[in-house]
Amino acid sequence: MALQASLPEGAGWATLLEPATWSALPMAAIAIQPSWLTLTVSGLAMGMMIFLMASGLTLVFGLMDVINFGHGAFISVGAFVGASVLFAYASWVGAPDLGLNLAAVALAVLAAMAATGAMGLVFERVIVRPVYGAHLKQILVTMGGLIIAEQLIHVIWGPDEIFLSRPETLKGALTWQGAALEKYRLLAVAVGLVVFALMGLVLRFSRIGLIVRAGVQNGEMVEAMGYRLSRIFVLVFVAGSALAGLGGVMWAMYQEVVTAQMGAELMVLVFIVVIIGGLGSVEGCFIGALLVGLTQNYTAFLEPKMALVSNIGLMVLILMWRPQGMLPVVRAK
Repeated sequence: MALQASLPEGAGWATLLEPATWSALPMAAIAIQPSWLTLTVSGLAMGMMIFLMASGLTLVFGLMDVINFGHGAFISVGAFVGASVLFAYASWVGAPDLGLNLAAVALAVLAAMAATGAMGLVFERVIVRPVYGAHLKQILVTMGGLIIAEQLIHVIWGPDEIFLSRPETLKGALTWQGAALEKYRLLAVAVGLVVFALMGLVLRFSRIGLIVRAGVQNGEMVEAMGYRLSRIFVLVFVAGSALAGLGGVMWAMYQEVVTAQMGAELMVLVFIVVIIGGLGSVEGCFIGALLVGLTQNYTAFLEPKMALVSNIGLMVLILMWRPQGMLPVVRAK
C-alpha cells in the first residue's frame, strides 16, 4: 500500500522500468555468470565422458547392426581395472607432482583399455557372433553377458563398492572470472576432445576408417570389393569395448566410487546419446553427449527435481524434430 501511494497514478510499471532499474539487470547477470560457467564446464566434462562410453556402441551398431546391452559390462570392468592400477601406484597418485599423477592415470587408462579390449574380443566371439542379424536374441544374450560380468566382478573384486581418490594435483579447482573450475573436469574435457579428434582423423583419413565408413553405409559393396568385413567387425567391437573401458576409468575418478552396477546404470544415458546423435554417427554421438551433459547440469541447477527426466525430455524433443537422430548415417537401399 505504501508503494502504491508513493507512485503517480498509472505510472507503477513505468517507474519500475526506469533506466536505473534496467541498469541493475546486467549486474545481476554478471553476478550469476560464474555459476553458469562452472555448470557449463561440469556439463561438458560429463558429456565428454559419456561420449567416450557411447562412441564405441554407436560404431558397433552402425557397422555390425548389433544391439549390445552388455556394453555396460566394459564400463564397469574398465573402472575396476583402472582403480586397481591406481591403488597399486598409490605413491604416484598421492604425490604432489603433476607428471607422476598423469603417469598413474595413463597407466590406469591403458590397463583398462587393454583389459576391456580383450574382454570385447571374447564377448564378440562367444556371445555376439552366434546372434548376428537377430535383434531380439542380441538383447537377451547381451543382457545375460552383462549379468555374468557383474557377478564375475563380485568374485574378483568383492561385492562392496570401492572408493578411490583423485590424483593429488587434480583435486580442487581453479578460479577463473570468479568461477570455480574443477581441475579433473578440465582434464576430462581435454581427454574427450583428443579422443574425438583422433577418431575423426582415423575415420576420415585412414584406410581402415574408409572401410569402416563405407561398411556402415553399404556393407555388401565393401565385401564385393574384396574386403572381409568380419575382421573389421571384430576390430570395431574391440575398439568400442576399449573406449568403454576408458570412459569407465574417467567416470570412476569423476564419481570417486566404483560399483559393479555402474555400467548398467550409465547405459540409459549412453543409449539416449546414441539415439539422439543418430545410429552409427560419431559426430552425432559427440553432439548428443554434450547436449545430454549440459541439459542435465543446467536442469539440476534450475530445478533439481526435473534432472532425472530432463534427458528423456530432450530425446523426445529431438526425435519429434528429427526422428532418425541429428546426424543419421545414410545407408544404401
